[in-house]
Amino acid sequence: MKILFVCTGNTCRSPMAEVILKHQQIGHIEVRSAGIYAIPNDKMSAHAQQVLNKANMTHQHLATQLSITEMEWADLILTMTTAHKDTIIANYPHAEQKVFTLKEYTSEGSTGNVVDPYGGSKEIYEITFAELKELVERLVKKLEEN
Repeated sequence: MKILFVCTGNTCRSPMAEVILKHQQIGHIEVRSAGIYAIPNDKMSAHAQQVLNKANMTHQHLATQLSITEMEWADLILTMTTAHKDTIIANYPHAEQKVFTLKEYTSEGSTGNVVDPYGGSKEIYEITFAELKELVERLVKKLEEN
């Protein structure tokens, strides 16, 4: 199973979700992240890195621009917002059946978004991290059930 997390710039939410899932160390799951408007090779947000370090989840990350390569690689594409999902489907309509928001996929059709912490305080990043951790745990449970 190949999972791609997608957000806007690939410096906060999607790389945090990627790292959280990688630290679950599930053998049959590969995970990557990308950003719809990412600047290639941009570094992870300092606050995101600090929050991950505090949770003992170290990770070297450089931003990846979403492209057809990542779209074709992934079996499941999980976005942080409905706007991300809509943008992907508009640009890659053939991938629609494998694109969901993270909350939609893990919370029985929830239409909620994972709030973007970009530019916010470290506390906002900690809240986002806690939310992503819970959602990734639900994701793992769902994948194990299927």
